[in-house]
Amino acid sequence: MAKDLLLEIGLEEMPAHVVTPSRIQLEEKVIKFLDENNLSYESVQTFSTPRRLAIRVTQIPEQQEDTEEEVKGPAKKIALDAEGNWSKAAQGFVRGQGVSTDNIVFKEVNGVDYIFVTKFTKGKSAMEVLKGLKQIITSLTFPVTMHWSDYDFEYIRPIHWIVALLDDQVIPFSVLDVVTGAQSRGHRFLGDDIIFSHANQYEEKLKEQFVIVDPLERKKMIVDQANVFAAEKNWTIDLDEKLLEEVNNLVEYPTAFVGDFDEKYLSVPEEILITSMKEHQRYFAIHNEQGMLMPHFIAVRNGDSVHIENVKKGNEKVLIARLEDAEFFYSEDKKLSLEDCVDKLKNVTFHEKIGTIYEKMQRVGLIGQIIGKEVGLSDSELEDLKRASEIYKFDLVTNMVGEFPELQGIMGEKYALLQGEKPSVAQAIREHYMPTASEGTLPESSIGAVLAIADKLDSVFSFFAVDMIPSGSNDPYALRRQAYGIIRIVENKGWDFPLVKLQLDIDEAVNADIAKFGIQLKKGQAEVIDFVKGRVRQLLLTKNIRHDVIDAVISAEQKDLSKLFSSASILKGHIQDKDFRPSVEALTRVINLAKKATETVDENKLIINPDLFENDAEKELYREVSEIANHFDENSIVDNYNALVSLRPYIENYFENTMVMVDDEKIKENRLKQLIQIAKMARSIASLDLLIVK
Repeated sequence: MAKDLLLEIGLEEMPAHVVTPSRIQLEEKVIKFLDENNLSYESVQTFSTPRRLAIRVTQIPEQQEDTEEEVKGPAKKIALDAEGNWSKAAQGFVRGQGVSTDNIVFKEVNGVDYIFVTKFTKGKSAMEVLKGLKQIITSLTFPVTMHWSDYDFEYIRPIHWIVALLDDQVIPFSVLDVVTGAQSRGHRFLGDDIIFSHANQYEEKLKEQFVIVDPLERKKMIVDQANVFAAEKNWTIDLDEKLLEEVNNLVEYPTAFVGDFDEKYLSVPEEILITSMKEHQRYFAIHNEQGMLMPHFIAVRNGDSVHIENVKKGNEKVLIARLEDAEFFYSEDKKLSLEDCVDKLKNVTFHEKIGTIYEKMQRVGLIGQIIGKEVGLSDSELEDLKRASEIYKFDLVTNMVGEFPELQGIMGEKYALLQGEKPSVAQAIREHYMPTASEGTLPESSIGAVLAIADKLDSVFSFFAVDMIPSGSNDPYALRRQAYGIIRIVENKGWDFPLVKLQLDIDEAVNADIAKFGIQLKKGQAEVIDFVKGRVRQLLLTKNIRHDVIDAVISAEQKDLSKLFSSASILKGHIQDKDFRPSVEALTRVINLAKKATETVDENKLIINPDLFENDAEKELYREVSEIANHFDENSIVDNYNALVSLRPYIENYFENTMVMVDDEKIKENRLKQLIQIAKMARSIASLDLLIVK
C-alpha cells in the first residue's frame, strides 16, 4: 500500500533571500534520493516559511522493488586456475556479490570470455530507506552558515525540530540532538505547537496555528490584500516581484496594511523615497492614476489584524526617520559642486592594484572617444560624451549615494541636471551602469551606450592587466557580467565593433601616458579576446542556436564582434536549406586541404598565377573567387555567405578534375594558394569544418 512522506525542518528565522533557493534545493535532493533508491512516487510539493523547509511526497510504495542485475567479473583465464578450479579471484568476486560459484556463467565480451553472475537484491522497506533523509538534511548548502552550542556542525540557522512521517509513522533518525517526531510549531506569537496524526494534515493543521506554509498561497494573499486597497482608492501599487518575493519570505501569516507619511517629503526625488521604502523598510510604493507618487505605502505584517493601528504607527515612525535622513542628504548634496566631487575622487581607490576612480575616469574618457569615433558618433555627441566621462562618477562621494548605494547613477543624473549639465550628459551618467544585471535594461542613448561600454571595457582590460582574471566560479569584480553587458549593448545598437583593433588602439593610447592613466595595459590583454568571445557564446545560447553553430562562429577568424552575431543568425536561418549540407561539405573540404598548406604557404602572400592552371575547372573557380574577393571586405555577411554558397558547383567541379597535391611544387603551391584564399573568406564567417551536417 502506497504512503505519503512528510519532512519538515524547523529552524530559527532564515534570511529571506535564502528561503526559496533552500526549498528548491531540498526538493531536488529528495527527488534524487528517491530515484537513486528505487522508490517511486506520484507527486512532490514543497513548502517554506522563514522558520521551516518542508516537502511532501505522495504515493511512495511500502518497500523498494526487488532488483536483478547481471554483474561482470574477471576474465575466464583469471577465474580458473591451471587445473580448471575456481581461483581466489573468482571466489572473492562471487562472495562480494552474495552468490556462489554455482551461479557463474561465461560470456564473451570483445572476443574475451568473462565470468558473470546474476545478483538478486531484495528491496528494503521504505521506512528503512527513508532514514537516509538525515543525509539530505545535513547536505543542504547555504551561502552563509553558523554553528551553535558545542557542535562543529554548521547550518543556515539552528535546527529546533524535525517532522518526518510516512503516513502516520515517525521515521526514526536524529540530527545532532534533534530527534524526529510528529510535532511542529505554529506561528511564533499567534500559534501553538501541533502534532500531526498523518502526513496529509500538514497544511491544514499549520493554517489553524497562523502559518501559511505554501509560499504561492502566501504571495497570493499579499497581492490580493494590496489590490483591495488599490481598488478602494484608485491607486496603482508597484508590486515589484523581487520585493514581493522577499516580503513573502519574511512572514508566515501575511496581513497587509496602508501607512502614510507627510506630503512635504514628496519634494524629494521619487527614486529616493521609493528606495527608502523598498530597500530599507520593505514597503511597496503607491502611485495615483496619473502615475504620481502618493504619500502612502503598503507594508506586510507577520501576523493577523489585531492592533494593526499600533503596527501602522510604528512603521510610519520608522519610515519618517528614514525620510528625514533622505531629505537632509538631498539638501546637503545640492550644495556640492561637480568639480569638488570629481576632485575628491582622486583620493578614492578603485582597486589598490589599478589606481583611483579619478584615474579610471581619465582612461574611460580616452576609451570612450576611441569607441565613439569607431561607431560613428557625431561631433556634438563626442563632445557630450567627453563631458560625461569627465564627471560621470562624481555622485559616488555624495551623501545620498553613501547612504543608498543603489542610487548611484540615478542621483548622478539628477544632480547633474540641477548643476546645469545638458540632459544628454546627465542621461549618460545614469545609463553608464546599465545593464546592472545580466538581462537588465540597456542604455537608450548612444552617448550612454558608449560610456557604458568604455567603463566596462576599462574594468576588463585593467583587471586582466594586473592578472586578476576570473577563473571557475571566482569572479569577485563581476567581469563576466560587465563583458556580457558590452556584448548586449553592441548587439542592441547594431554597431560594428572591431575589438582587436580597438584593443590595440586603447593599449597604445593608455600606455603613452602611464602617469596620467595610472596603469599599463598590455599584460594579459591577449586573453581578453577569448574572454569576450566566451560572453558572445553566452548570448548566442539564449537565442536557441545549435551548439555546433556557436562553436563554428566563435572560432571564426573574425575581428568584428557584431559580425559574429550576424554569422550565427545567418547559419541558423539557412541550416535547413537543401543546399546547406553540400555547400558546407564542399567548403569544409577546401578548409581541410588549406590547413595542410599553412606551413609552406604564407597566407598574406596569396598571389595566384593563372598561367599555371592546367584545366578549365581551375580557371572557372579562379574567375568566380576573384569576383567575390574584389567585394568581400565591403559586402555584408549575408552577401558573403551567399557568394560562398554559390561556389559549391565550381568547387565540386574543381576537385573532380584537379589533383591538388601533385609532384610539381609550383603547381601544387599555386593550387593551395587558391584554396587558402577561399578558406580565409569562409573562416571569416565561421569555422565551417566544425558544423555537424551529416
